[in-house]
Order: sequence, then structure tokens, then C-alpha cells
Amino acid sequence: MGSGTRRRHRWAALLGATALAVTGGGALACPASAEPQQVDFATHCVPPPIAGIPPIDGTTTAKITVDNAAPKVGDTVTVTYTVVKPAASNPVDIALPADIMTPTGKVTLGGVQTGDITVAGPKKNDPVPGKGAFPSFSMTGTFTVTTPGAITLSPGDYNIHTSYILELDTPCTVTNPPAPVSETVTATDGGQTNNRAISLGTASGKPGDSVTVTGTNFTPGAAVTLAGRAGAAETADKGTATANAQGAISGTLTVSDKATTGVVAYEGSAWSDAKGAGPAAYVVIDDTPLPEGSQKLNSSVKAGTLSMTQAGDTVELAAVDYGKGGFSRGSLQTVTVKDFRGGPAGWSLTGKVTDFAGPGGAKIEAAKLGWTPVCATKTGSPSTCQPGSPGSVGSAGATLASTPNGAQTGGEFTVDARLSLNVPAFTPPGAYSGVLTLTLT
Repeated sequence: MGSGTRRRHRWAALLGATALAVTGGGALACPASAEPQQVDFATHCVPPPIAGIPPIDGTTTAKITVDNAAPKVGDTVTVTYTVVKPAASNPVDIALPADIMTPTGKVTLGGVQTGDITVAGPKKNDPVPGKGAFPSFSMTGTFTVTTPGAITLSPGDYNIHTSYILELDTPCTVTNPPAPVSETVTATDGGQTNNRAISLGTASGKPGDSVTVTGTNFTPGAAVTLAGRAGAAETADKGTATANAQGAISGTLTVSDKATTGVVAYEGSAWSDAKGAGPAAYVVIDDTPLPEGSQKLNSSVKAGTLSMTQAGDTVELAAVDYGKGGFSRGSLQTVTVKDFRGGPAGWSLTGKVTDFAGPGGAKIEAAKLGWTPVCATKTGSPSTCQPGSPGSVGSAGATLASTPNGAQTGGEFTVDARLSLNVPAFTPPGAYSGVLTLTLT
């Protein structure tokens, strides 16, 4: 497969017919980070001075949820901080009527992106008896994703403001910050797939000959540089072309440098994997006369393709019990990636999954499937494989593994992942299956 093209392999993650049966049938599971966790943490709350009571050191139970667990860089994620059980209670003997409490708070970000999110809730609550427990409440806020990778979210400090007779605040702070992680989102870089491609009118020529270069999928109207390549470096051969309204290019490149072994085309001032195409192989036939009694020996290294194979196309995940639910685990069928293209381009292997369809229209949402990727690099490979971040796969997708761009890239790599699906306790019994699609670019 050439640079910029895709390989898709569909994997059915299947369960046996007794899946989710009361007697111990199955389903699937995902890492804890793929499903929001209700967490407990020590909290120090300070009642209003008018209450005349000392600070309260108790336990808060809370949960963080998001509207998008697999965002791209630049996306805005809405965060909901739900205090299931506050550490504080109504500090006075006076009963509080409905809709007089306004909560505010913070959510702490960790992992590849740090900071605090300000969250606030509506002025809405059930009546609270004198000295009674405060009811559960929710607060929302947003943050913009700035970095690809796993971003953790932990509940932070919160304040309960009451507007009844007097304006009173009960601030509660996390005793040992940060609180436990309740939710994790896995962000991707949001980059678009590069489908630029070029072809040459001829694969060889003498020094000074011109070769026709045609290409597709460039930015309409863009100035495109045509250049000779020798391994990862450009040679002295340069030309230009302009993409038409359909993104196609056609130009000529005079190849005089005997070191040229390939031709590339790219937008911008320098080659980049994001806006480049090639190299397309080209051989300079050196016709320099040889001294008498000499023999010229020619050889070449032929550029190959970027490809992947898999050990199988079905993954059986363990069963869970109806009424209990939980995590059902399994392992991805091993993927072997071979990058024999040469040149500076790395690669990225991503995956996305469908909802898991079950009996009678029942389903388990795609967002509940998670993975923990691992990858290994064969000794002697110029590139080094980097596993993606653990977390939810979902229908939006996530990175399984990749290699970076570099002066020289390539090699052989094996990629695996631990899979799990979080099955709700009372998911209808039966077999569930989803399709995981892998894309190599």
C-alpha cells in the first residue's frame, strides 16, 4: 500500500449464544477509564459563621461525565460534575425550601492537559429539612482540548450558596487534592488523512532528462514543489506546479543530479508528511564514459509499501452475569505493520468501533469499549513504534499505535491491545457483536 492510502480490516468482537445469561453467560468490558467512575474523597466544609458550628470533615461522593469521550484537538468538551452525596448538610434548624441552592465548583484536569474547569449548577433543589442532608446536585462547564492523548478529570472544590432569608455559602475543599480520577477522555490530533499521490511519466532517464509528474488530491490552487530525493534528503533537482480547481497537478522536473533516486511533490516551503506525496522511484542512468578496462556495476534499492496483516478476524470476549454486569475482557488479534516505503513519513494505526448489537434491538454503546494498546519494534528498524493512550475507542475512534516522521523511517512492528467492554448490570441476555475497523495511514 502506498503512502497516504488506507488499509481497513474489520474485526467482529463476538460473544457466545449464552452471553449475559443468568447462569454465567458473557459480554465484553473496557478499562475503568472508559466509563465514568463514582468516587469518594475526603472534604473539608466550612459552614456559614451564623450557624455557629465548627468545620465539617466528611466524605463527598461524586462523578464526572462528559459529552464526548474521544474529542479532537480544538474540540470543546462539556463536563458535568455531579455531587451524589455532599459532605455537608443544612447547618441550621430552619428548613430550606425548594430552589434556593446554587452550586459552583471546579473540575481538575490531568494527564496530557492540566488546569481547572469552572462549573456551575442551576438554582434548583428539593426542600431540605432543618439540619438535613443536602440533596445531590450537578454542575456543568466546558474546556477546549489542546493536546492529543489521555486527559483525566477529577472532582474538585465546590461551594453551596443558599438564598433564603440570608445569602449564605458553604465552601467544601478537597482535603488531599487531587481527588481520584472519575473520567478519562482520549483526544486525537484531529489531523486529516493525507491522500495526496503522484506518478511519473517514466521511471528512468539520463542526466538532464525531464520527467512528467502528475498528482491528485492537492489543495486547489496551491503552489506545489517538485523535487528529487536521495533517501531522506532532497537533491539539487527542483521544479514547480500549480494545483487546479480539482486539486490535480501536472508538471515537469529536470533530473540532473545523479544522486536522485526518487521524486516527491509537496505544498509549502519544505517537505511534510501532512502535505507531501511520494517518493516515486526514479533511476538516473549515468552515461559517463568509463575508463578502458573498467566495468560499471549498477544496483538499486526498490521502495516498497506500507501494509498490515492481522493474526485473525474474530475476538472472543469473556462473559458477564445478567444482573451483575461489569467488565468482560479479551485481547486484540495481533497486527503486524510493515513500513518498507523509505523516506521521512511515519504512520498511524487508528481504530473505531460500532455499537454492539444484541437480541431484540438491544445494544451496548460503542463508547463502552476500551483498550490498552501495546506495540513492539523489530530490532534494526529505523522507526520506533509508540502505543496509543489507554481509554475508550468509541465510534469516533482512537489511535492504536504510530511512528513519528523522521530523517529515515521504516521497519516491522507488532501491535496488540487488551480489550474490554463495560456491560451494564441488566443488559438483556444474549449474544452481542460489534465491528472494530482499523485504518493504517
